[in-house]
Amino acid sequence: MNPMLDLFRQPEAIKAESYTSLPAKFRTKGRNAWTEANRQRMEVECFLEGPSFDRDGNLWLVDIPFGRVFRVSPSCEWELIVQYDGWPNGLKIHQDGRIFICDYMNGLMLLDPSSGRIETLIGSVHSESFKGLNDLHFAANGDLYFTDQGQSGITDPTGRVYRLRSSGALDRLCSNVPGANGITLSTNDRHCYIAATGSQQIWRLPLMADGSVSKSRMAIQLTGGIAGPDGIEMDEENGIIVCHLGVGVWRFNSNMLPTHIVYSDNPEHQNLANVAFGGTDRKTLFIVQAMTGDILTAPMPVAGKRMFAHR
Repeated sequence: MNPMLDLFRQPEAIKAESYTSLPAKFRTKGRNAWTEANRQRMEVECFLEGPSFDRDGNLWLVDIPFGRVFRVSPSCEWELIVQYDGWPNGLKIHQDGRIFICDYMNGLMLLDPSSGRIETLIGSVHSESFKGLNDLHFAANGDLYFTDQGQSGITDPTGRVYRLRSSGALDRLCSNVPGANGITLSTNDRHCYIAATGSQQIWRLPLMADGSVSKSRMAIQLTGGIAGPDGIEMDEENGIIVCHLGVGVWRFNSNMLPTHIVYSDNPEHQNLANVAFGGTDRKTLFIVQAMTGDILTAPMPVAGKRMFAHR
């Protein structure tokens, strides 16, 4: 059957179910400079992002406005690992156990999961501060790709994408993204995908053998919702999972055609912002509802992309 016929099929709907929620003891309403600029001066109890699983099945999360990093055990016990002066926006775990954090205030940071010690790894580039780091993704060879969004958007298309090579070299791959947000890589690490939130698009950056970018294209054009795409992830068939704020979580196949839509029937779940594949078969999607502090789950038809092997 012609796969292009998928374009004319209604995407299969998958209802997300509640998994766990930020405990009451960690909820205190407040506002600060981050909420003033990014949440339209609202008071918030949290804004969770950055879901990532460690080798023991613990789910790690960041809370942007209050500078917190949480660890959630497989039995749904929440632990505050560290609270510091910063705005952690994204989190990923290296094969050696180190935790890398994209911090909107401080830059690229390192967290020791055992001691809770956190430090800035890269705070500026050629003496110039970042705009405000957002999300990150590791390649199989240990290279780290991350986005620098700041306040960029459709009227200020200056969001950036960087690669920190395992050798320590830092490359700027592009600097014209209208809201550089979620980031992921294809299964063979030859294409980098970027959520351009301001223009409601997913961009595809082909990565050449020398590491340069060639003939970048728009892979997906979205519409509707309360904002554009946020977190994105790849599955084993090069299908891309896209958190579309105000709509739900899409799955697009390798031809970038929609096959599934994950939704919640809770009207408060309008910020399904980030996802991580988990479960023993990596076919369960864990979805972060940023503002309410809820974590949802949904069964997916294809397992998540296998990350580089742990030690």
